[in-house]
Amino acid sequence: MKVALVHYWLVHRRGGERVLEALAELFPEADIFTHVFAPEEMQPDLLRHRIQTSFIQKFPGARKYYQYYLPFMPLALEQFDLRGYDLVISSESGPAKGVITGPETTHVCYCHSPMRYVWDMYPEYMASISKWKRLLAAPMLHYMRLWDRLSADRVDHFVANSAFVAKRIQKHYRREADVVHPPVDVEQFSATRPRDDFYLMLGELTEYKRPDLAVQALSELGRPLVVIGGGKEEKALRAMAGPSVRFLGRQPQEAVVDHLERCKALVFPGLEDFGIVPVEAMAAGAPVLAYGKGGALETVKDGETGLFFHEQSVGALKEVVLSFESRIQDFSSERCRAHAEGFSRERFLTQMREKIASCLSL
Repeated sequence: MKVALVHYWLVHRRGGERVLEALAELFPEADIFTHVFAPEEMQPDLLRHRIQTSFIQKFPGARKYYQYYLPFMPLALEQFDLRGYDLVISSESGPAKGVITGPETTHVCYCHSPMRYVWDMYPEYMASISKWKRLLAAPMLHYMRLWDRLSADRVDHFVANSAFVAKRIQKHYRREADVVHPPVDVEQFSATRPRDDFYLMLGELTEYKRPDLAVQALSELGRPLVVIGGGKEEKALRAMAGPSVRFLGRQPQEAVVDHLERCKALVFPGLEDFGIVPVEAMAAGAPVLAYGKGGALETVKDGETGLFFHEQSVGALKEVVLSFESRIQDFSSERCRAHAEGFSRERFLTQMREKIASCLSL
């Protein structure tokens, strides 16, 4: 069977790229198609595959400014020649599913999220940019929204990374989707180390992840908070932070693992489609204090492996921190670890192998 994997861009190694690596392991002879490719950022196993880029790769500064070339991506996808492939798997959160396949080809889309900035997060995105950028962005994103909806009809079967995303696929595309949670490398963590007296906020410091809630709440409580990650909100966060908050910037994976294995709890205040970080925290034995909406509802067990707060406000987060501290003895590293093992890489490979076999047999 000849297989093609289509991924939006390969310039960072994040959750979507880890899913692609697992799919590439499932199909070791597959060819990979992507808009832009930075080989130095990818794992060696992925580089063993034949990787074909779109014409956007040749645009000035494409590796760094690929998002500015978004209007060209629908056309770029349609230039990929996928004749002769029996199976095409697109990995979608940026434009990827819009490839053209023949009637003999089965197209399965693993959807991390419909493009947030053209659908449910469109108002927030438009409010975050300047007036002049809005004048350019509004017609461009209108066009992308129309194309995104129409290109959903090119997919034979959708698989969502969470039930939350499956609902959004139904809402925006009017399509049903099966759910297979993404793979988490739980084996890289140990849950046996003693916990230290600090909370951890881990991830890109962007507005929609709401790191401001963690920084302000823990500052007001005077509780130690370590922030790992970088992004455009970092300067503002440093300005609002109290003396109990420490910023480490972006860190290598070894340091991330070390802090997850030692923190008192992970603070996770954003709304995520799935959210790999809470599962990694639990694999390291750390409870999770999460906003009770979106993917966190599928990964964190309220009262057992963490606690939810149900309003994205400083007050609600402070309340859940104090509640956690009053019953910290109820949360064990062993229970957190056992729950996280249900999201392993092996489980993902098994479920995706079964799902794809089912799609091919229809």
